[in-house]
Amino acid sequence: MVVFSHGIGGSKDGYSYLGRYFAAHGYASLHVQHVGSDRQIWRGNPLALVSRLSDAAQDAEALNRVQDVKFALDRLLVDPVGKVINVQRLVAAGHSYGANTTMLLAGAKVDMKGRTVWVKDPRFSAAILISAPPFYGLGDPLKIVSEIDVPTLHITAMADDIQIPGYNSGVDDRLALYQATGASTQAAKILAVFKDGSHSIFTDRMGTGGAALNPKVKVATRQLAVAFLNWLQAKDPSSLDLWSGQNAGLLARFEKTAL
Repeated sequence: MVVFSHGIGGSKDGYSYLGRYFAAHGYASLHVQHVGSDRQIWRGNPLALVSRLSDAAQDAEALNRVQDVKFALDRLLVDPVGKVINVQRLVAAGHSYGANTTMLLAGAKVDMKGRTVWVKDPRFSAAILISAPPFYGLGDPLKIVSEIDVPTLHITAMADDIQIPGYNSGVDDRLALYQATGASTQAAKILAVFKDGSHSIFTDRMGTGGAALNPKVKVATRQLAVAFLNWLQAKDPSSLDLWSGQNAGLLARFEKTAL
């Protein structure tokens, strides 16, 4: 099962193109909504929007998001439907701010207010990180993500720019996180960088990043995610090699390390 965390200002419904595709290929998909950094941010006085965005990006909300995921997973696994889930094959996933949540669940360590925070959930055996932003103001990514010890899939685009007041970043930040992830553990990882696109092209929004390109990137993204899940199960990289060949025209960069 994939447990998915949405980006800032998003919702559990905003990545249905991924969830439905996972389910169609035998992977359950649990999408968590994070009250405090979800779509409610966009409602209310527009003059206070920047303040609401800033509040949603604070340390407390980052940790609350981790607890949201753990709570949702706990509840699902004790529910009757949880009996059909293979608890040995749980994958954390997220887009943008949700990718930060995913990295924390996968073992990222951050210093907050003079203390080291480590909230890894050992039930997750891999992670999918789409448009992962830096941990703003928390230092060198190598110190934060180098000890992640599970396989990771990193997806971004050359025009994957986050433009939120005080929290702007571009594709170079995604690449720095990729390079630093698992540097100490030598955990397997995959990187896919699309030539074009935008930060929001990875959501359900249509037309962002280009009306013609948007559906192509969505199809390629969901296919890559499932190829990654299959790779984890079968330990066979052929599906990833096939994917990279079929999508070479869309890619600026693709690389993988051994599982």
